[in-house]
Amino acid sequence: MPVETVDVPVTSPYPVIVGSGLDLGRIVSNTLTPGLCAIFTDSTVGPLHAARVQGALEGAGWTVAGTIEVPSGESSKSIEAYAGTLGRLARMGLTRDAIIFALGGGVVGDLGGFVAGTYMRGVGLVMLPTSLLAMVDSAVGGKVGVDLPEGKNLVGAFVRPRLVAADLDWLATLPGREISNGLAETIKMGLLSGSDFFDDLGLVGAARTGDLDALQSLVLDSVRFKARVVAEDELEGGLRAILNYGHTVGHALEAAADYNLQHGQAVAVGMLAAASLSRKRFGRDLIDVHEDLLHAAGLPRRVPAVGAELALLAMGRDKKRSATDGAAGHRFVLLEDVGKPVRNVPVSEEEAREAIGAIVE
Repeated sequence: MPVETVDVPVTSPYPVIVGSGLDLGRIVSNTLTPGLCAIFTDSTVGPLHAARVQGALEGAGWTVAGTIEVPSGESSKSIEAYAGTLGRLARMGLTRDAIIFALGGGVVGDLGGFVAGTYMRGVGLVMLPTSLLAMVDSAVGGKVGVDLPEGKNLVGAFVRPRLVAADLDWLATLPGREISNGLAETIKMGLLSGSDFFDDLGLVGAARTGDLDALQSLVLDSVRFKARVVAEDELEGGLRAILNYGHTVGHALEAAADYNLQHGQAVAVGMLAAASLSRKRFGRDLIDVHEDLLHAAGLPRRVPAVGAELALLAMGRDKKRSATDGAAGHRFVLLEDVGKPVRNVPVSEEEAREAIGAIVE
């Protein structure tokens, strides 16, 4: 399987390298001059991969000051974990010219990226995504941050990585549900993109079983699509908002469930809620298309009872809202058709309540 590179053409471009059995030390040192660094990971990924990553980096001339490990799970995307990590970096003696290697899934990338962007007003960041969700979405695009009890990702920044290296072999250590969670974001982007990417969603079933060729195709499709969107609108002032398809309800359900609902599951049902609203708004019925893809990916079409009112309250705190939305209004990304997203569609409180009710068991 050939190693492939996708360049993200933002102001300071960076490469996303995708392949199986990557020579990590060589890849990193081809882009960056070896120096002082730290590895940031979590309690699930660290025992599996941190020692090998450290060995690869040291073999390529890097000095690894240490490895910081936080508990796995969304609860680590907190102000407390953020502050604790900053303190540990300071005690390690990490300097301003150092690099943080964020080794893990979306939580590690979000928290580690926010740490890298703010420690000493910013040190270098390399993303080493180990989950499919991170490879296809969160490791690319530079959005990092932490949660508050009031809502998801309410504190954050845009921090460009210097490099993203996605070794598909790391996916073999994931439980099946984590592959499914990553496929939720791939399905989302295929629906937004249309064309050949949407056709490639026929590979979802094979990717779910761990087929490396199918996984590489879908990862590359996702990264290329996201790179195009981010290049046009890096700071989410316009087009990039389409990437929130399914996330308005999805993030609200996560917050209402106290983050005990997995992100991919929340996005899956959030897309169904958006498809329902799209049918009413534009007359195009894509619900069966969504349900067939979610079924192939092993994703739910309903979630256990989550309070609709709690979800609506969380939607009211969504960071994508603006002061002009009014107290009772919400903005959604909807689909006129496959490949034809429409952003900033106003949705009333009652419409949102009905859409949430349809996906809650």
